[in-house]
Amino acid sequence: MKKIILSITLLICVIAVSAQKVNVAAAANLRYVMEEIKAVYVKQNPKSKINITFGSSGTLVQQISNGASFDFFMAADNEFPLKLKDKGLTVGPMQTYAYGKLALYSTSIDVTKTGLSALKNPSVKKIAVANPLTAPYGDRSMELLKSQGFYDNLKDKIVIADNISAAAQYAFTSNTELGFIAYSFALAPDMAGKGHCYIIPQKMYKPIEQACILIKTSTVNTETAKFKKFVLSAAMKPVWEKYGYGVPGK
Repeated sequence: MKKIILSITLLICVIAVSAQKVNVAAAANLRYVMEEIKAVYVKQNPKSKINITFGSSGTLVQQISNGASFDFFMAADNEFPLKLKDKGLTVGPMQTYAYGKLALYSTSIDVTKTGLSALKNPSVKKIAVANPLTAPYGDRSMELLKSQGFYDNLKDKIVIADNISAAAQYAFTSNTELGFIAYSFALAPDMAGKGHCYIIPQKMYKPIEQACILIKTSTVNTETAKFKKFVLSAAMKPVWEKYGYGVPGK
């Protein structure tokens, strides 16, 4: 009888491990690159289940702080992960996985030729910017507008989007003439070649160092650590670069 109970227990443990899911909280700018990385991972690990929720880093931090069931947090900067670490909600070290780039995007104005001077174009009535309080790309956009002397003249034209993905959609659908976006969106299938994009020199704003960290959970999820290692692996660096990101070590 004891052998039967032990066998059943072992079987339950095996099933539990094989059915482990990884719930990832990822910054909105990661939508396309992470879906591609996820597809490669699942192809190599058919039994794995990777669920990714995208949103602004600040909003995701609030959700995790309120008990949302996430295993892995990938932020759009290296400050939001530290907020969770300070609250004792994480395990292991924070690690940088990519460096983001800020860009100006338009479907009606050739910003590749005009650069930031497009902000002075009288035809510009609305400019999309991600919420600077919760979205690091929005924070950098506001930083740029203020440091370059544009903000005071443009503040009434700024349309605040919930996250950088929404800001990109506003510009892409021409709801705004201009939009500050993550460069990765301009390279994504939905937007590539369908508008004009100006990559803003990185010396004009604080570096967008994107970092990740594991979330403390009630049970050990071995699949999470495995997936994190895969995301940070050398094999995935070409995927990050495909979407315009800088990668650590280069």
